[in-house]
Amino acid sequence: MRILFLPANCLFLVFCFFSVQLHPQTIESYLSPAFPSELTVSKDGKTLAWVFNDKGSRNVYVSNDKGENVKQITNYIGDDGMEIHDLVFAGDQILFVRGNAPNNRGETANPALLQTSTERVIYIIRQTGNGLRKICNGASPKVSPDEKTIAFISGGQIWTASVTDSARPVKLFSSRGGQGDIRWSPDGKTIAFVSNRGDHSFIGLYDFTNRSVHFIETSVDQDISPTWSDDGNLLAYIRIPNIHDQLPFVPVREANPWSIRYYDMKTGVAREIWKASAGRGSVFVDDLPVAESFLWWSGKQIIFPYEKEGWLHLYALNTDNGNVRLLTAGEGEVENVELSRDKQILYYTTNIGDINRRHLWQVNVSNGKTDQLTKGDGIEWSPVATENGLAFFHSSATKPAWPGILRNGSIEEIAPGLFPKDYPSTLVQPQAVSITAKDGMKVTGDLFLPPNYKTNEKHPALIFLHGGSRRQMLLGFHYSNYYSNAYALNQYFASRGYIVLALNYRSGIGYGLNFREAINYGAAGASEVNDLVGAGLYLQKRPDVDKNKIALWGGSYGGYLTAHGLAQAPEIFAAGVDIHGVHNWNDEIPTFAAWYDYAKFPQMAKIALQSSPVSYVKKWKAPVLLIHGDDDRNVPFSESVNIAETLRKQGVHVEQLIFPDEVHSFLLYTNWVKAYNATFDFIDRQLKKR
Repeated sequence: MRILFLPANCLFLVFCFFSVQLHPQTIESYLSPAFPSELTVSKDGKTLAWVFNDKGSRNVYVSNDKGENVKQITNYIGDDGMEIHDLVFAGDQILFVRGNAPNNRGETANPALLQTSTERVIYIIRQTGNGLRKICNGASPKVSPDEKTIAFISGGQIWTASVTDSARPVKLFSSRGGQGDIRWSPDGKTIAFVSNRGDHSFIGLYDFTNRSVHFIETSVDQDISPTWSDDGNLLAYIRIPNIHDQLPFVPVREANPWSIRYYDMKTGVAREIWKASAGRGSVFVDDLPVAESFLWWSGKQIIFPYEKEGWLHLYALNTDNGNVRLLTAGEGEVENVELSRDKQILYYTTNIGDINRRHLWQVNVSNGKTDQLTKGDGIEWSPVATENGLAFFHSSATKPAWPGILRNGSIEEIAPGLFPKDYPSTLVQPQAVSITAKDGMKVTGDLFLPPNYKTNEKHPALIFLHGGSRRQMLLGFHYSNYYSNAYALNQYFASRGYIVLALNYRSGIGYGLNFREAINYGAAGASEVNDLVGAGLYLQKRPDVDKNKIALWGGSYGGYLTAHGLAQAPEIFAAGVDIHGVHNWNDEIPTFAAWYDYAKFPQMAKIALQSSPVSYVKKWKAPVLLIHGDDDRNVPFSESVNIAETLRKQGVHVEQLIFPDEVHSFLLYTNWVKAYNATFDFIDRQLKKR
């Protein structure tokens, strides 16, 4: 028998190989790919630009319209928490905004504790990567039709600046309220904008020739989304009647109907050209991911979103005769609308025909013919029309978001060489399952089984609860960075032997108006807790789940439901991770409705309190990990402070992970990694005790 002796270095390599195979992946590896956003295209359709967030280093990339000749044109290095957004082309240059928004005390987010300003600054750079220069502090730049000037927002007012030289920016005028939603007229002589006054808003016009500003057809309503006709003679906009004392996070199925109006620039006369019917669709929904605009002109037709049939669809309004046509029939919602370069085709993202994914479709505005452009097990979104095709982002169950091009009916990757070559290969395909809620309602969940799943083994399990609540988890990596990260962690749990259920509870999107505006959801009764309890019972009844080892985790609204589950169903849920969760609606609601004072609205406050986890906290026994950034602008940090105090008083085990100066959707990559490592460690440790 021959005995083979290996050198020490070879033994070390063999040891490393088997170690890697036994524990091949870390949470960091699941979060390692750069996340793309801000996809846009030049005016001539020949150049693409987008942002890659690579482990916290955010940079602008460009390619030609075929996705070739990819180049990184900025060189920001390090996990500094500085966002890049508002990409827009101006001739052979690209504008972008770098920096962070302020909180209500005027403090800009700075989780990296940088000793330089983190205010938002507008920059411009050539497509070649040369000539980077600062224009000024501001946000939301809009380029003039001749691509020589930008209008932007600074301090709630509208300014202009040249993109061809370094002349000082000019403030156009001063006005009460906050100005926004800037739209240049086709001839570049006028700017339309929205002036937000709280419970009402106006459409304003600034005339460059006369250097004058005025508001059109002022009213007590909310006027939004000004949109110019192709010839610039008409300005269409949406009018939404105010709903007095309307709380956020409660169902609203009907209201005084919204309408579409237009203003004639030649006559100075405004009139209503269409109005929603009473009942279903009468409420205008502006918090869905439709697009930057809610109106699009195509010749003499105005395209708009409407929920008349209980789903958010696109309709075409003929401005000559007032006739309206449905363009996007089917059970599903429309998102990410993009008008083609010749304004004859609408590209859109939808879940029509595949309710738990997203695909790209197109519709011919003139004849209403629809075509599905992408299909299968992938997810596609954010289409932009190039000179010769379509660019977009896409993902799958096993690969995170990445830019791509549609060519000859198939998807081709842009910059495939930038994707990590060592990305985990054991990710699983989740399956949609039906859940019966405690009150009998049917909801859907995405079920992840371990890659080495065996039916005759008992597995620990957990339920993931998304935030929003206007969200939908998909059967693949999500189009939102926040939920792409969450999906990655669910996959990591599955790789470590967990059965994971991502619950699409009532009040989320993707399943129609009645599901989104579910009766008594949120601060009106927390009816969605029935879905959570039903999901827990579903897992308990599975023969492959250890019914004593079921945990919860979620962020924001998902943290709120995690707290509800631990408080209301201690017999089901053994532990939970509550990431920046809401625990008392009366403390959270003023963040989104400044007028609300629970002392002045005792009946609202009573129901809101009864709908909050704090009302059931005496039954809470299971250990919990609280994770929160103390500059959170969505959920007050005091929500975690107060629930920790309450739970400690009754002897509940509380652990915490607090990020100084961090916001709601963590800006630092390192904080995502820390939060997710802590989440897995806590749940795994607590369930192993049982």
